[in-house]
Amino acid sequence: MTGSAPQDLLLRLQKSHFRARFHLDEQARLYLENRGLDAVMEHGTAFIRDRLAPAWPAQDGKQTPMRGHPVFIAQHATGSCCRGCLAKWHGIAAGKPLSRNDQDAILAVLRAWILKDMGTDVPHKPAQGVLF
Repeated sequence: MTGSAPQDLLLRLQKSHFRARFHLDEQARLYLENRGLDAVMEHGTAFIRDRLAPAWPAQDGKQTPMRGHPVFIAQHATGSCCRGCLAKWHGIAAGKPLSRNDQDAILAVLRAWILKDMGTDVPHKPAQGVLF
């Protein structure tokens, strides 16, 4: 991945009116609190691997829902939702699979955005008594 550290990218993204309008809704906040950041980021790992990592993802540009999971919201907020946005915001060209380093860098940006948007401590483990 080319570009700068997650915090520098987040600052650039804030200048985009479209990207800056994304925030975690109450459902996403509860999901984070109940399942914990570690589990949410595990889901993010799978989403990036399965939906973005291929050179030509299925339904590219439409593969990331706008809501329903904290990672989906973070992907739109961070320009990590499709290969076109990855090229524009992260400098990762389409047409080649994402390397493990690319995937890890994207996940670091998603994690940084989630932590910033929550504005409070996010539990790393599930809340006590939560059944799956």
